[in-house]
Amino acid sequence: MGQYEVVIGLEVHVELKTKTKIFCGCPTEFGGEPNTHVCPICLGLPGVLPVLNKKVLEFATKAGLALNCKIAEFSKFDRKNYFYPDLPKAYQISQYDLPIAEQGYLDINVNGQTKRIGITRLHMEEDAGKLVHQGLTISSSNSSLVDYNRTGVPLIEIVSEPDLRSAEEAKAYLEMLKAIMEYIDVSDVKMEQGSLRCDANVSIRPMGSKEFGTKTEVKNLNSFRSVQRAIEYEIARQIDIVEEGGKIIQETRTWDENKGITLSLRSKEEAHDYRYFPDPDLTPLVISREWVEELKAGLPELPAFKKERLIKEHGLPEYDAGVITSSRALAEFYDKTVSLHPDYKAVSNWIMVELLKLLNAENLEITDSKITPQGLAKMLKMIEKGTISGKIAKQVFEEMFNTGKDPEVIVKEKGLVQISDEGQISTIVDQVIANNPKSVQDFKAGKEKAIGFLVGQVMKETRGQANPGVVNKLLKEKLTKL
Repeated sequence: MGQYEVVIGLEVHVELKTKTKIFCGCPTEFGGEPNTHVCPICLGLPGVLPVLNKKVLEFATKAGLALNCKIAEFSKFDRKNYFYPDLPKAYQISQYDLPIAEQGYLDINVNGQTKRIGITRLHMEEDAGKLVHQGLTISSSNSSLVDYNRTGVPLIEIVSEPDLRSAEEAKAYLEMLKAIMEYIDVSDVKMEQGSLRCDANVSIRPMGSKEFGTKTEVKNLNSFRSVQRAIEYEIARQIDIVEEGGKIIQETRTWDENKGITLSLRSKEEAHDYRYFPDPDLTPLVISREWVEELKAGLPELPAFKKERLIKEHGLPEYDAGVITSSRALAEFYDKTVSLHPDYKAVSNWIMVELLKLLNAENLEITDSKITPQGLAKMLKMIEKGTISGKIAKQVFEEMFNTGKDPEVIVKEKGLVQISDEGQISTIVDQVIANNPKSVQDFKAGKEKAIGFLVGQVMKETRGQANPGVVNKLLKEKLTKL
């Protein structure tokens, strides 16, 4: 790797979460019986005319603004001509030379270093249908079925500059892009449903060279893990070919998740001639600067800014702030909790350590959690008041996670109220001291750790319900008098 520099550019398709398709009134909801969310317009039947869904233009403009792009006040739709079974019109309505947004960027952070990745363009287009291959992979299938439900679903395509230099950077870019689209609420970005799809252009060149190497395009990347693994494999494959004296072929390859390899799909020795021309059925788009500024003013706080705010104003570690702001739903959960219980670090710790641990173990999202911000805030107040200890709180938290019950109800039902009465604890402390003479002697001999054992015995006797602070205080007082 030290002899070569990797050059990566990503093309990301994002499905917009409009209720209807880009040029007709068919629903965009995921699922449904094949070929039931269709009409003469999205099927491209003769004599029909497309009408642009204004919400698509609004969402695309918001996405361009969030990615620091220049928004075009004049743009147009073009016909991209090619034949493929999932394209019923034999052309795709897209944008070619005059896209809605250009010259943007987003910043990524890898290994503590911030890097700016340029965005060449963002344009609107309609999605094609979906081929359902009758085999384990596209390369091993002997036939395919086609479902046109997805035909005409609105997309934005976001094309990066070839600024990425590792699989790790590509993954970080994609994660940040996904977070931004989620924050501005233009897409549900569910990769498993195809709402966010990524193609990676990968090449290598000798270190220090200014010329780009021959690139391959890797398709079928439907998770962050797949993106990183596929790029890493493709880099290694290309280096092996060059080291053995071979030549990289410009081609399109697919990622086989099960085998962990890329496979050749088709050669791309020459650029496709898509014979672009302006779509005669759609008028050019002319938008006002005032409308663009109005959309800009309505953008929410984006993840990078929110992360910086949590670091500076809430005192959270950079890693914690990064995890919390990586998902809009998680950031909203944190914000709501601290609005009810403004102990920023305590809220962050319980989310980072306990809640995410339980969610990951069950393979759940934060939106699936039975624990609410209200419930977490109430439990933290119970710890603060001394009603329950931190140790008992973990038991309560797990019960909340499993049942969704109110923490006060759980504590009452299970008899978990913390014992803070000094008289009651004092009796148990006396008993523990009498039963553990060796530990008492160790403490008196200067072994401070001995008190930890005695505290543990008191907590055991009280089933973890004694107030640890009171236990420590009483033990020290009594032991120093002996």
